[in-house]
Amino acid sequence: MPRNLTTIGFDADDTLWHNERFFQMTQERFADLLRDFADPDHLAERLLEAERRNLGHYGFGIKGFMLSMIETALEVTGDRVPGSVIHEIILAGQDMLRHPIELLPHARDAIEQLAPGYQLVLITKGDLLDQERKLAQSGLGELFDAVEIVSDKTFQTYHDTFARHGDGPTHAMMVGNSLKSDVVPAIEAGGWGVYVPHGLEWELEKADPPTGSSRFAELVDLGELPALVEAIG
Repeated sequence: MPRNLTTIGFDADDTLWHNERFFQMTQERFADLLRDFADPDHLAERLLEAERRNLGHYGFGIKGFMLSMIETALEVTGDRVPGSVIHEIILAGQDMLRHPIELLPHARDAIEQLAPGYQLVLITKGDLLDQERKLAQSGLGELFDAVEIVSDKTFQTYHDTFARHGDGPTHAMMVGNSLKSDVVPAIEAGGWGVYVPHGLEWELEKADPPTGSSRFAELVDLGELPALVEAIG
C-alpha cells in the first residue's frame, strides 16, 4: 500500500535547539548600551523596523541583526553614537556566534526514531556559515538525508524541496516553531504542517494558525511527533 507520508522536514532554530533567547538577551544588552539615548521600548520598535527593512538586504540571521542594531544606534543618536558602543554591538554579535548548541527536549529521540523509516530533511534559513556551525555542533547532522539552508521559506521552497528529496509535498510534513515560515507555506504547498511552539517568538515570525486545515497539527513538544507520524501512516 502506498504510504501517506514519506518525507519529514525539520526547522532548526528553536525547533531542534535554542536560538531566539540569545537574540533577546543581546537586545537587552543593546538597550543598556543606548539607555542614555532612547527608551528601551522605543528602541525595540526602531530595531524591529530596521530588521523588517533590512531582511531583503541581509536576510535572516545574526549578521543581519548586528547590522540592524548598528543602523538603529546611528538613527536614535543622530549619527553621534560613540565608537565604543559600536564596538560593544559587534562584540555582542560575536558572542552570539559562539554560543554552544543546546538541544530542545526530545529533539534527538524523535529524529532517531523517525530516521529509519522516513526521508528526513533539515530546512533552515539564516546565515550559511552559522547554520552549518550549529548543525555540526548539534550532533544531529548524520541523521538527516539532506540539508537545505535557504534565504526564506515560502510555498515554492517546500514545493521544490520535497520534490527533490521525496515524493512531493503531498507526501511530506514540515515540523517547526514558526507558523509563518514552517507551517502555513508547507500546508499551502500541499503538505502537513506541524507547529511545535517554543515559547519565545520573534515578532516578524507571527501568523495565525491554519486551524481550518486538516493537515495542521500542534504539539506540546517533539516527544509527541512519532505518534502523530504513525497515525498519519
